Amino acid sequence: MQGIAHPDRAADLVGRSLRAVWHPCTQMKHHERFPLLPIARASGPWLYDTAGRRYLDGISSWWVNLFGHSHPAINAALTRQLDTLEHAMLAGCTHEPAVALAERLSSLTEGALGHAFFASDGASAVEIALKMSFHSWRNRGQSGKREFVCVEHGYHGETLGALGVTDVALFRDAYGPLLRHAHRVATPDARGAMPGETAGDVAARALAGVAALFEARGASIAAIIVEPLVQCAAGMAMHDPAYLRGLRALCDRHGVHLIADEIAVGFGRTGSFFAHEQAGIRPDFLCLSKGISGGYLPLSVVLCSDEIHEAFYDDDIARGFLHSHSYTGNPLACAAALATLDLFDQLDVLSANRVRFDALAAALSDLDGHPGVTHFRRCGAVLAFDAVVDDAYAASSFARRYAEHALAAGALLRPIGRTVYLMPPYILDKEHIGLLAFATIQALDRTLNDKVPRHA
Repeated sequence: MQGIAHPDRAADLVGRSLRAVWHPCTQMKHHERFPLLPIARASGPWLYDTAGRRYLDGISSWWVNLFGHSHPAINAALTRQLDTLEHAMLAGCTHEPAVALAERLSSLTEGALGHAFFASDGASAVEIALKMSFHSWRNRGQSGKREFVCVEHGYHGETLGALGVTDVALFRDAYGPLLRHAHRVATPDARGAMPGETAGDVAARALAGVAALFEARGASIAAIIVEPLVQCAAGMAMHDPAYLRGLRALCDRHGVHLIADEIAVGFGRTGSFFAHEQAGIRPDFLCLSKGISGGYLPLSVVLCSDEIHEAFYDDDIARGFLHSHSYTGNPLACAAALATLDLFDQLDVLSANRVRFDALAAALSDLDGHPGVTHFRRCGAVLAFDAVVDDAYAASSFARRYAEHALAAGALLRPIGRTVYLMPPYILDKEHIGLLAFATIQALDRTLNDKVPRHA
């Protein structure tokens, strides 16, 4: 259904938005030349604008939407919860959705991570894990362990604590004077392989740097934080699972916590339910968000081991983890998350995704060997490639121009610099796959063939 065109409505909505809304991750002045997309409604993999045009949501609306928009099962769960309990504070109270979700998530780690601390978004989850790591060491009499380690080009959010362990200059540099220093170790990004090297060799080189740092500073380091298998904001940088196994061994040897930031890569994105499972390890902290509620409501959670929890269990209130926000464990968000987990159980999602994303990779096979493409790669339900753009002016505007061409071809795609990636919802059928592949390739060819003015 294409709907009825409302051009005046679109212009009005966009104008009002530019006057009143400060949009995230945006240089607002760019919208003088690259207009906002006015969304009116959504259904399944489709977003519909106010003129009735539809766009396949190829990036799951910033990696959050797992089973399509307006999913009837999640809608029904939220409706039921609305009629029961919309919110109650989790300090001094409890409720079934929060308890059931904590239990379900723990069971998905086979009980290894037995306690859930709820928050609202990914950066908040990272803040919690960092604070909890430091505080647990202090409670155990090791207050000197207060340093953190992050991975080169890693991204963990944009609040100040999360930015302190983020290594993306675009987000971090403006706030450098406000941030706490963290040690940075080399990325295991497989694109860094030298001639004759494998992804495993790159991982081994990166681990050697971690080992040297831990030898020198292990007594002062509280935790290392990593995005397992895919560093998303680094341009979908993918690494060998051996890197995670090596980190786990080094952390155990030197008494350092391992924080797995699976905010973007959890819930099946990498082909396993949790990304770290492909390495056969468990972290000390697991940060989850984005897809946890199926893309419906803000929610995040930090899962931790019993050992971490026990470090805070005491009569002294100062030894408790005194972190909170008003909507912690919101029943509506938890209900959406439980409905999302039910869909995983009912639909055998991981097996179906292997078939679905094999088909998408096959539909994009012409990109492997395309003269304008390098490093065509895939990890589970994440596909990516880097565009070859030699001119600096064209490169600086590549993402915006590609996004415009993709919209014209019927898909919402949002490159990271020169990295084009696909991270669609888990409901694509043959028609959707064909359209998404067509839009991806056509947008690439048109962007590479643009005549770009020097001011672009």
